[in-house]
Amino acid sequence: MTLPPTPLAQTVLGLETSCDETAAAVVRRYGDGRVEVLSSVVGSQIAAHAPYGGVVPEIAARAHVETIEAIAEAALAEAGFGYEDLTGVAATAGPGLVGGVMVGLSFGKAVALARGLPLAAVNHLEGHAVSARLGAERIDYPFLLLLVSGGHCQLLEVAGVGACRRLGSTIDDAAGEAFDKIAKAMGLPYPGGPALERLASGGDPARFPLPRMLLGRKDCDFSFSGLKTAAARLAEGVTEDVARRDLAAAVQAAIAGQLAEKSERAMQAYVREHAGRDLRFVVAGGVAANREVRDRLQAAAARHGFSFAAPPLAYCTDNAAMIALAGAERLAAGYVDGLDAVARPRWPLDEAAAAATPTHKAGRKGAKA
Repeated sequence: MTLPPTPLAQTVLGLETSCDETAAAVVRRYGDGRVEVLSSVVGSQIAAHAPYGGVVPEIAARAHVETIEAIAEAALAEAGFGYEDLTGVAATAGPGLVGGVMVGLSFGKAVALARGLPLAAVNHLEGHAVSARLGAERIDYPFLLLLVSGGHCQLLEVAGVGACRRLGSTIDDAAGEAFDKIAKAMGLPYPGGPALERLASGGDPARFPLPRMLLGRKDCDFSFSGLKTAAARLAEGVTEDVARRDLAAAVQAAIAGQLAEKSERAMQAYVREHAGRDLRFVVAGGVAANREVRDRLQAAAARHGFSFAAPPLAYCTDNAAMIALAGAERLAAGYVDGLDAVARPRWPLDEAAAAATPTHKAGRKGAKA
């Protein structure tokens, strides 16, 4: 059975529970591609995880169970909508902490079943990929994307909904993970990345030489493990306030430098393949909130003739507005997932890798939920 014609506007409830935020949002996507965020509610679990210096999966999953319904209803109330006003529901189906993913996906399935709505089981990374489109500036496909967060660091060519090609990725740790683990070694509070950025303000990045891995290679891959280890060892002997600021500044500069250098390599390859077309570079994910990272990437984009875009700061870290938008785009294209969609701890964004994973039940164009 085929789907009815796509309405002029998709009004989608998005649900995000892949890590330690329980989030819900209502987003409207118009037929001409315009996007309106009607509500975005995020329930943080920072206080629950702070004593452990990181996310505890069991605590996160329990908190999602306890709060998901209330947060979804708060998002609807903020939008001035009821469930009957929706045209679809989208929920993160992976990758992430699978206990949390199951909570949000199960709640989304329940809403879809109870209200007769189409379901979009969204790849969390695709949410980040479209998150810059939540801002005032319209960003058309295709674009070159740096997706950089606590768990992911990838360069991708994004041609459209569900159409991504990976150009490079980390061979070990993600940039956000390096930020967080170095911050923890320095005794900074959780979440570590923003704390390290605050400490780095006014520091001298040249005081501590740190390894910058893979910069001599001609590919677009990243590596942050050596930097993380070296900085953690230095942190053991750095106690003076000025020295701590300098070390934080050195870490930030090293990470931003590698992100910019590898992004420039990807830009050069992208230009060769897309000569004569509009060139767009997008950075998304939690690390995109770091000001030095943004500045370095924006300068790199300008050098190579790319426009630059990043999500509004509120949509850099995990949120449900990006999931709602990704779901709305998938539903507008006719992709609907069944109630047998599975929660996945791992799910590569590029289509070739995803197709090679037999446990993934992707939405089928024209299928009915």
